[in-house]
Amino acid sequence: MTTSADEKELGQAPTKLTSNGNNGSPKPSAEHREGVEPKGERDAYVHPETTDALSPEHREYLLQRHGTLELDPIPGMGDADPYNWTSSKKTINLILVAFHACMSTFIAASIIPAYQTMAKDLGRPLQDITYLTSLQIAILGVAPLIWKPISHRYGRRPVFLLSLICALVGNIGCAKSPDYNSMSVCRAIVAFFISPPAAIGSAVVTETFFKKERARYMGIWTLLVTIGVPLSPFIFGFVAERVGYRWIYWVLAITNGVQFILYLFFGPETRYIRTGVTHHGSDFKQEYLQFSRIDPSPITAYEFIQPLFLSSKLCILLPAIAYAMTFLFCSVLVTVELPQLFGEKFHFNEQQLGLQFLGIIIGSVIGEQLGGILSDTWMNRRAKKIGRAPAPEFRLWLSYSGFGLAIIGMVVFLVRTAQAPDLHWNITPVVGIAFAGAGNQIITTVLITYAVDCHPKESASIGVFITFVRQIWGFIGPFWFPAMFEHAGVAASAGVATALIVGVGIFPTILVHWRGPSFRKTGHEEDILPQGRETSKV
Repeated sequence: MTTSADEKELGQAPTKLTSNGNNGSPKPSAEHREGVEPKGERDAYVHPETTDALSPEHREYLLQRHGTLELDPIPGMGDADPYNWTSSKKTINLILVAFHACMSTFIAASIIPAYQTMAKDLGRPLQDITYLTSLQIAILGVAPLIWKPISHRYGRRPVFLLSLICALVGNIGCAKSPDYNSMSVCRAIVAFFISPPAAIGSAVVTETFFKKERARYMGIWTLLVTIGVPLSPFIFGFVAERVGYRWIYWVLAITNGVQFILYLFFGPETRYIRTGVTHHGSDFKQEYLQFSRIDPSPITAYEFIQPLFLSSKLCILLPAIAYAMTFLFCSVLVTVELPQLFGEKFHFNEQQLGLQFLGIIIGSVIGEQLGGILSDTWMNRRAKKIGRAPAPEFRLWLSYSGFGLAIIGMVVFLVRTAQAPDLHWNITPVVGIAFAGAGNQIITTVLITYAVDCHPKESASIGVFITFVRQIWGFIGPFWFPAMFEHAGVAASAGVATALIVGVGIFPTILVHWRGPSFRKTGHEEDILPQGRETSKV
């Protein structure tokens, strides 16, 4: 396999960097500088050009802690640095954050099996009840724009704790709401406060795990975000059928309370600034008792919209578009429309409808093995073969299998659903959504990890931007899905899904795979090249 121009550049001998006065870490490479990042924001990501610039004490500390100096990025010298945590501590924190992210989509989809029951209880048309889900989808896309700069200044931990306690209150409000309007307001409050980890979870992964294992752990976060959508109706179909739909909200409130307690004791702070600040207090205080400002840089109005300007970076924009289109069909369409399609054709109750989502759950879990663990193995083997870090584009080879599975799954699901006789259910549509779920999860992990690999300093903004694109796309979809089924037919809609996944998913991925290094060089990063490194021309 040929070596890309980007890989050739990575193979050039690096120059030595000056030591940072605070912790001896080398300064970040200009290669990772972001033109749209606020200039006053402190650096938390340190790129390893060389370890020769490290102090002897720093080198000895890293050798004792990690057994090697071949680390990317280079951690600071202190146990409060998340890169220096034990594997178990990192994993427990990631599970808490990933499950928190799961709850954002989990809560949005929780009432799907109970639409018909809620319509009767609240005295509103079925379509109005679906807006309670669409409302949360839209807010989940916009709210992280507000939370991202706040979490950068005050840390992830205070934001996550506030998120959980306010979501708990909002879910209690939903359970006690006497009418449709009050329930809508409470659902909006819950969506606003539960949203942070669904977007800045990518930052937590980047702040905690080294680059060589990033896809594996990024995959855990993306998997839980993905399966939150089908897992919720799978579980709450039983709840709605057995004890009534209002107990859905009580279960959600109880879950938020348990999360709050667990995160209070086992969720340390991952926002750790390595340059430009002095750390005070013990490691325990920095990790668990730090509720004051971490980053002294002033917050500007621009920061609240800064993630949207990542649309100028094609190595982020094109993967975001490709992922959003795949997610729209393989997750949103399946989850939102399956109850109506199967309810009308097979006359299923809430519990029977919930069971249909088992296919997409299983498919997503299987897909994550390919998108996460295999993705890291794929990149690490390439690095050993060529003797240097491969270009981020090498990871994209795995995405095409995901697109193929997504298309196959949607065709099987829609065609076999249309062909099934009334009141005669068979398993083939569920097999189809399992394939779609696997493909969607491969694409999710591979494309998000690729974007973060290209711009690691922007990991938080990337999560916010991709979530914004995905959620807005997902919010619009349910408004035109019924019209598509009505005018084109359920089976023929498979052709629409295939065309859009190919045109808006596969083609942009091929383009960024081919021109990715060139896009990065013609963006905002070409003005300051690391000295002593040769510019590759594409």
